[in-house]
Amino acid sequence: MDKSLSYADILKKTLQEATIAQPRLQAIKLYPVCDVDSGHFLVLATGLDKQRWIDTVLFHARLVADQVIIEEDNFEEGLTQALITAGIRKEDIVTNQYGFNPLSQKSS
Repeated sequence: MDKSLSYADILKKTLQEATIAQPRLQAIKLYPVCDVDSGHFLVLATGLDKQRWIDTVLFHARLVADQVIIEEDNFEEGLTQALITAGIRKEDIVTNQYGFNPLSQKSS
């Protein structure tokens, strides 16, 4: 089984479900943006928040070398557990904080 393909499918499905499940208390819409070719998976939030227009990234993950690198996760409860429940191994999820590149730490 090609793990990267199934991980891409899991990321896409999880982001689509996360954007549907959000409450619509304000005029903010959530959009899943999934680019399997580049390995980038995002959730964008756009709309009017009270009197101010917002356009922000709520979630950004990259699929690199059979790892899911979470760059940004601003969902209240996070999406990591949803990704694990959907079938991504916990060991294959890396949280990228402060510019840390987990792939540069691997020995050649």
